Amino acid sequence: MAEAPRFEPVAPDPEAVEAALEAGRKLFAAEWRFFYAAQRLDQLPAVAGPEIAFAGRSNVGKSSLLNALTGRKTLARASSEPGRTRQLNFFDLGGRLTLVDMPGYGYARASKDIKADWQGLMFEYLRGRPSLRRVVLLLDARIEVKEADEQVMELLDRAAVTFQIVLTKTDGLKPPAQARKQAEVERLARAHAAAFPLVLATSSETGEGIPALRAELATLAEGS
Repeated sequence: MAEAPRFEPVAPDPEAVEAALEAGRKLFAAEWRFFYAAQRLDQLPAVAGPEIAFAGRSNVGKSSLLNALTGRKTLARASSEPGRTRQLNFFDLGGRLTLVDMPGYGYARASKDIKADWQGLMFEYLRGRPSLRRVVLLLDARIEVKEADEQVMELLDRAAVTFQIVLTKTDGLKPPAQARKQAEVERLARAHAAAFPLVLATSSETGEGIPALRAELATLAEGS
């Protein structure tokens, strides 16, 4: 019996990688502006260019990551009390991309109304927004994946919305622990139909992974 053909991984083209990183840098260096907030479906802004939504548990580091991506300190502000932010916040990036900051989920003391938002407003937004290209789902690299994370992944599967897992706060892990976490989350991504296969590890403190995430999101921008 003939042996099955072996496929060797293809090394990325350094020039292509450099071009992608530069495209991401230029995109996120453009002017960002907050332009809309919505608490109900009938308050959503008109559909325009492509949108990317950021989601994650309360205290996952979402605000810090958004600020690191754009090189600004006040683009996104963390609530002083986790679980308080209940609206979708829309930011425009040079007319080429809209970033949507979604409410945190999974906070133990959050009211039933806030939890219901993720089964109501958030699910309806995810399922019915034609301009939504991807959800960036943030997971804290230092802690185990929570039940709330699993529930949101299942919700995204049901909504048929592509989501990409991004690990945050990797500066809190030593390299062996980070490698184990990366492998664990990659296995988790493969178990979900809507998950994008590439898992990125980031740190808002050290800048790890920020250029790679910019480059990835730049591929979804208008005119890319």
